[in-house]
Amino acid sequence: MRAAFVEAANPADPLAALVVGERPDPTPGDGWVNVRVRAASVNHHDVWSLRGVGLQAERMPMILGTDAVGTTADGREVLVHAVISSAGWSGDETLDPRRSLLSEQHQGTFAEWVAVPEANLVDKPAGLSWEEAACVPTAYLTAFRMLTRDSGLWKPGTVLVQGTSGGVASAAIQVAKALGHRVWATARSEAKREFGLALGADEVFEPGARLPERVDLVVETVGEATWSHSLKSLRPGGTVVVCGATSGPNPPADLNRVFFLQLRVIGSTMGTRSELEGVLSLMERTGMRPPIDRVVGFDALPAAMAALGAGEVLGKVVLTP
Repeated sequence: MRAAFVEAANPADPLAALVVGERPDPTPGDGWVNVRVRAASVNHHDVWSLRGVGLQAERMPMILGTDAVGTTADGREVLVHAVISSAGWSGDETLDPRRSLLSEQHQGTFAEWVAVPEANLVDKPAGLSWEEAACVPTAYLTAFRMLTRDSGLWKPGTVLVQGTSGGVASAAIQVAKALGHRVWATARSEAKREFGLALGADEVFEPGARLPERVDLVVETVGEATWSHSLKSLRPGGTVVVCGATSGPNPPADLNRVFFLQLRVIGSTMGTRSELEGVLSLMERTGMRPPIDRVVGFDALPAAMAALGAGEVLGKVVLTP
């Protein structure tokens, strides 16, 4: 089968590590099934994998991709939940210390077929296209968990999303609005600020701008470049939920501000299968749909991933094998 994979990581030039070629068809083990991939979306996780972050050399060649939608042998239309828990684990999959994502220990979704645990399949809503549904299992699931379980908000408040164009950031703007919050965002360019407004943000500011008032919650995916602004933007007792660090993982801690203002700093990673069903239900009820920057085949995937890595996309990049 045709697939996009990494044979040897290249930290200095990650796109040079991307290979499009033939790989063996998957052979599912007990409790696993093959899914014919109809669409798969691209995430920053895939660029990190090309750099070798979180992916040991002995696991290569590794097919990239965490997100997929497709069909099983009996014609069932499904989304793939990418969090793979270890044998015998029960409860929240994300808390399993031996958990992994597709494309870390198990071959990923940038292929014509992918093998997954049958328990990780969720029915695809009829109202979502293949391309739209492919955007949900990482970005929208992550945003949903951040804004529900991890936010500490039990009533509508003011939410600041750092960024507008990234997968999780754009999802967070939409999810926060769907949950009834006032949503502010930041973006570097006028085009990205306009994109944020089109997604439903009430106001979009330049990075680091002084806000009209302090917020209840910050959705943080950027890391070093925005961390100080995120903490300064919170009201006393407010919360920053962080799920990524695309600009760097080691921001200044600013612990005096954290303890003096009693701020909550919450880490968040992906979500559970039931939370995936929850965000799909929210999308069905509200008509929320993922913005898609481009849909590509294998031949155009390298250029699309380069654009993602350079921050030149608005919304999601989707691969249709």
